Amino acid sequence: LQELNYVIIEGYDPVSVQDIQGDGFLRTKVVKNGCCGEKEFIKLHAYTIVQHPVVVHLDLDVLVLQPLDDLFDIMLEEEEEDGAAEEARKKLPVMFQASIPDKVDAFFTRDYNMVMPHSKRKPVQGGFLALRPSMETYNEFVNIIRTGHYTKGGGWGDLGFGPFYGSMTFQGIIPYYYDALHPNTAVEVSRCIYNQMCDNPRTGRTVNDIVSGDCRTGEKDDKCEDCRERPMEDVKTAHFTLCQKPWECLPHDGGRIQERLCKKLITEWFRVRKDLEVNTWNKEEGVGMFKKDIFHGYCTSHGKKGYIPMEVPRL
Repeated sequence: LQELNYVIIEGYDPVSVQDIQGDGFLRTKVVKNGCCGEKEFIKLHAYTIVQHPVVVHLDLDVLVLQPLDDLFDIMLEEEEEDGAAEEARKKLPVMFQASIPDKVDAFFTRDYNMVMPHSKRKPVQGGFLALRPSMETYNEFVNIIRTGHYTKGGGWGDLGFGPFYGSMTFQGIIPYYYDALHPNTAVEVSRCIYNQMCDNPRTGRTVNDIVSGDCRTGEKDDKCEDCRERPMEDVKTAHFTLCQKPWECLPHDGGRIQERLCKKLITEWFRVRKDLEVNTWNKEEGVGMFKKDIFHGYCTSHGKKGYIPMEVPRL
């Protein structure tokens, strides 16, 4: 990556597990919480990159499809005089048509699949966070973790930020910080446009494109948007979770609503790869013949074993 001009920042646990205080519940349970245990806290180092006015944290399985300028314009509003922030505020897709505060310190999406609709506290989806870096904010997160005020039934601060998947780490501490400790400083944007995961918006199964069950956001039926129906042209960033990873060579060609947008996003991921390798690195096109209209020559068969890994040239 360094040969491609990436700047590598080595992260570490902001707080050693053995240094977490409190009643011991967080200290003994966090290592097995969510996908990655206490290592998820490493994402908080994004707040320390203070040489930049805005930082965007993305998981490795995220594809950026369009510029994120609307977020940047709003966060940099005090420094801009061209009216860009005002225009961005008008068109930004905000959940529940909520008002945007004068100063925004973060933009995020929520993962409504992790809790039931009646749950008061909703987790943040850990694959996307646009933030205003600050050592003060980072140190506050460190103190929250070290204090260890996370209860078995009430989560962070015993205020309902948990238990749910990943609640002891990033998915729980971020909403605790912005919803409880610092309200009206962050904005939840549409998960259908930012951090699109093609998730089912309801508690029931979708059969023959017919949805069932309650809306996971708690909205009424006529307001319960199905992100799977969004045109790909609207999507700013895609997160390959429910669609599975592109390198698993899954064609998603069954035609169901839960597959149609996944197929388009997977195809675009491979198109971007092809563009990088062929047009930037001047390499030959991929030789894989499996579903070439989707995988652009980089899969030889269905499944992980069929994936042709990318070989980065020495520049």
